[in-house]
Amino acid sequence: MGKEIFEKLSVHQQIKALYLDGTFILDIRFYEYKINLYLFEDFFVEGFYHPVEDRIEKIEVMENNSKRINFYTDQIKLPDF
Repeated sequence: MGKEIFEKLSVHQQIKALYLDGTFILDIRFYEYKINLYLFEDFFVEGFYHPVEDRIEKIEVMENNSKRINFYTDQIKLPDF
């Protein structure tokens, strides 16, 4: 599918794709969010869940040079892509 196609999907289609074909890696707490990190094909995807509102607010593909990866690397060794 690739990043470009994944990003063009609706949020509901992205959630379905992650559920069916993604691999859950770990979650972190960040302010009011629980952020789930997934490996989908050969890229990472973050799902921002708001527990008070009980909904997924957004899904973002993590760019290879993103500094946010540091939030995860102190908890788990991630593969390089």
